[in-house]
Amino acid sequence: MSTSTAFDIRTLDPLKDAELVHGWVTHPKASFWLMGDAALQDVEREYMAIAAAEHHDAFIGERDGVPVFLMERYDPAHVELVGLYDPEPGDIGMHFLVAPTDTPEHGFTRAVITAVMAHLFADPAVERVVVEPDVRNTAVHALNAAVGFVPDREIAKPEKTALLSFCTRKQFEAATGSETATGRDA
Repeated sequence: MSTSTAFDIRTLDPLKDAELVHGWVTHPKASFWLMGDAALQDVEREYMAIAAAEHHDAFIGERDGVPVFLMERYDPAHVELVGLYDPEPGDIGMHFLVAPTDTPEHGFTRAVITAVMAHLFADPAVERVVVEPDVRNTAVHALNAAVGFVPDREIAKPEKTALLSFCTRKQFEAATGSETATGRDA
């Protein structure tokens, strides 16, 4: 078992972080990120566009000052899922990618998704997290289930067939045994 893992999450700097992220998104283990053939300049452009976007943000997660994961947060009413489902107030979309490593750590990816979800739910306006991973990505489906996601249905996106799934604050808290900041009195 891994010990407790604490992460710091900072805004991705498209120019400073492009080389790092390029290595992650083009790694064979990141095939579902759909950037396997991207050049460094493609990654810079993609994350510069995200940085400039009103409804999409990218972050780097660090452990002890070392970058270890990429996270994207988006408003599904404006990005990724427009016209594919009916968004509700408080919905937020999410993608995450753990950096490739030669020394895997048991439980690390689950610690990452738990930290990502806690970070999202730290915003009291967020009521439900929406994800749309590739239907073939069974590893991420298991991780999603572990933190409370419930599959809704398959949807056809231009780049993939996705499994639309949702996780409410209550489902996350029940699945992980954690409590998130909700602004309610105890």
